[in-house]
Amino acid sequence: MIRKIAFCLLALEMLFGFTACAGGTNTPVASATSPASPTLLLPTITPTLPPLAAIVNGEYILLSDFQAEMGRLKAAEEQLGQPLSDEERRQKVLDELIGQEILAQEAVHNGFELNAQELETRITQLSEEAGGKDVFATWMQANGYDAKTFPSLYKKAAAAAWQRNEILKALPEAVEQVHARQILVFSKALADKIYGQLQAGADFATLAFEYDPVTGGDLGWFPRGYLTQPDIETAAFSLQAGEYSQVIQTSFGFHLVQVLERADQRKLDPDAQQNYQHQALENWMREKRDGSKIEILAP
Repeated sequence: MIRKIAFCLLALEMLFGFTACAGGTNTPVASATSPASPTLLLPTITPTLPPLAAIVNGEYILLSDFQAEMGRLKAAEEQLGQPLSDEERRQKVLDELIGQEILAQEAVHNGFELNAQELETRITQLSEEAGGKDVFATWMQANGYDAKTFPSLYKKAAAAAWQRNEILKALPEAVEQVHARQILVFSKALADKIYGQLQAGADFATLAFEYDPVTGGDLGWFPRGYLTQPDIETAAFSLQAGEYSQVIQTSFGFHLVQVLERADQRKLDPDAQQNYQHQALENWMREKRDGSKIEILAP
């Protein structure tokens, strides 16, 4: 209060040559014969923003959070023995933080709430699960967190996780799939020869086991977007049960594909389900990022 009064007195002395402050006992009152006192215009105080790494739809990602995450990723790389270049690390961290921000914003839009009491309860539970306050504090320090910033970071991560789960919950358990097998060779001349044999009536399975005695080239059941070679997948989904493709060239070699079974709705196997969910999240994020206003400020 003393500092406020002192500032007020100094400001009025500089502006008008007299000492007065609103609410004081000595404020001059304009009389009918004296000129009206001029209107006091106090300076507008503009808050200074902390350094930012990015702005996503008007929400800030702090540079300090970006730098801390860079440090955590670098430490993880050293433990795994898989170092990234500085630019790769920068891009990976930016993608992660921007993705988390978009998920968190969508979560709030869809009704996610985590009030102060609930947040405190969750963090207390984390601390207890870690082995107590001292152990938790040591963990935070070792991983670049502190008691001041951790709650807000945790809240955003919780919102992002909630939205991610909502996306996955909406995915169907059963989708269109095909069961296929292939013959893979490394010479086009040989692949053309095999195709000629098939055209002449040779059995696909017999030839498949000739070139892959262990599995007979069985690719199992898979949905769209599962195989690492899109051309193989495209060919498989264009065939009916019992049909086989022409020779297909990929980076692996030369393929002939036969579809054994098709199903419009079949439950995903665990591995295929994980891949399907990953693809769904990537597609969702790509669409949301394309519709977001993102400004990158990190050096």
